[in-house]
Amino acid sequence: MVRFGPSGNGASFYESGRKSSIEVPEYLHNMGLNAYEYSFTRGVNVGEKTAHNIAEEARKYDIEITAHAPYYINFANPSDEMAEKSYKYVLDSLKALKNLGGTRLVIHSATQGKMTREEALELTKKRLITLKEKVIDAGFGDMWLCLETMGKYSQIGSYKEIIDLCTLYDHYMPTFDFGHINCVLQGALKSKEDYAPIFEYCRAKLGDERTNHPHIHFSKIEYNDKGEIKHLTFEDEKFGPHFEPLAEYMVENGIEPIIICESRDTQAEDALKMKQIYEKTKGER
Repeated sequence: MVRFGPSGNGASFYESGRKSSIEVPEYLHNMGLNAYEYSFTRGVNVGEKTAHNIAEEARKYDIEITAHAPYYINFANPSDEMAEKSYKYVLDSLKALKNLGGTRLVIHSATQGKMTREEALELTKKRLITLKEKVIDAGFGDMWLCLETMGKYSQIGSYKEIIDLCTLYDHYMPTFDFGHINCVLQGALKSKEDYAPIFEYCRAKLGDERTNHPHIHFSKIEYNDKGEIKHLTFEDEKFGPHFEPLAEYMVENGIEPIIICESRDTQAEDALKMKQIYEKTKGER
């Protein structure tokens, strides 16, 4: 089953008179959506009681909740002290996500900094192996840590880098942010054939389960020669990617992910557009 939903709350959520995240599941259900990504990007700030209440509403309205860990995480930071903080951000996020009833946590793995790419990748691998041990020891071995592809060349996160990092633990899962991938490939995602190398590389490295049921972020993103600049809405015609080719590839190859829309302020509306495109594509087969 493919699920669609927004990352966080767009303008229309607040314009409708709603204010609290506990109102999100009913709001999304009424729109025809069935997923929601809770943002811990500026810190984990949802209380246990509130999280349980949101989880109850999500179950009631069949909304699958995922979460995005804080932006401060960087497993290529040379400082061991800063690495410990990154471990804590992940563990705190997993605890809050479990209270929300979710199992998928999106993580930005690392930034290259002043190291060579090879040095940064080796340190990231070492730290992710340690993270695996900490996650299991803390009782979160049933949770998915979804390592995200990134949109700037200075960040660790090409699709091959992310897939390779996911081989370190059977509960590391790729988050294919196709807006980000399109940025670093300088607009190359145009046809369904352009998606094939990504999924084929994933299948060869990670097998069928994580290839057929990955986590996906999708939005149009403006970019330059350094990569990502800013997120756009589906109304933009200058920058991609468009969702139709990915929908075709998904239908033809049995890919059933959770797809989170990160459009600027219209994430719920654009998530619904993706769902409609997917259902139309599936109906035509």
